[in-house]
Amino acid sequence: VQLQASGGGLVQAGGYLRLSCAASGKIVGVNARSWYRQAPGKERELVATIINNGLTNYEDSVKGRFTISRDIAKNTVYLQMNSLKPEDTAVYFCNVKTVYGKLYWGQGTVVTVSS
Repeated sequence: VQLQASGGGLVQAGGYLRLSCAASGKIVGVNARSWYRQAPGKERELVATIINNGLTNYEDSVKGRFTISRDIAKNTVYLQMNSLKPEDTAVYFCNVKTVYGKLYWGQGTVVTVSS
């Protein structure tokens, strides 16, 4: 199974984007779906997570601006990003973790926010 991320692009500060990450097939035993990002010269960081019961968690700097959601039937996870800031510029990666400890990574989608 592969994850395909899409939806990145160039947007002005204050704008919005919606990222999608679709799995090519069913992943058995999904425990959590997450979005990470990696800005130039920085380490990859966790942005948002949604676990099986629907609970979500966000990195402090995106709280109130980003929303993670999923469509289980479509094997897809989304990241709605509003009120974007230049510091949100990064490559965004989707991630799926299973109860068996297996990790799946998408290929990354580039988000650039201009000031």
